[in-house]
Amino acid sequence: MSCTSRPATCGPWQNGLVGQVEAIRWHGRAARDLRERMTDRAARLRASAEQHDVAAEALTRHLSEVDRRKDTIADLERRTSSLRADAHARAEKLTHPSDSLVEVNDDDRQILAFTPPPSGHKDWLTVTIPGL
Repeated sequence: MSCTSRPATCGPWQNGLVGQVEAIRWHGRAARDLRERMTDRAARLRASAEQHDVAAEALTRHLSEVDRRKDTIADLERRTSSLRADAHARAEKLTHPSDSLVEVNDDDRQILAFTPPPSGHKDWLTVTIPGL
C-alpha cells in the first residue's frame, strides 16, 4: 500500500513539507534552492516509504509461507507418528506366536528403521517413507 493510498498517514509529512516551503513569502536564489531541496527530499521520503511498504508486503508473504510450511511439517509429523505406531503394533503381533507365522513386510521394515528429524525441523519436508 503506497502513501498515495494512505494520505492520512503520509500526507502531513510529504505534502506538508513542500506546501510549507512553497507558502513562505521569500524570493531569490536561496528561496528557490530551499524549495528545490525540500521538493527533492519529499520525493525521497515518498520513495523510501514505498520501499518500506514493498518490504512489509514481502515480509507478510514470507510469514504466510513459513506458516504454511510449519503446518505441512506438523501434518507430516502426525502422519509419520501414526504410521510408526501402526508398524510397531504389527511387528509386536508378529513377535508373539499366533495362528500363522508372517514376517514384517518391507514397508514396515522401512518405517521401523526410519529415524525422524527433530520436531518442527525443515527436513520433514523431504521425508519419504511408505504410506506417507
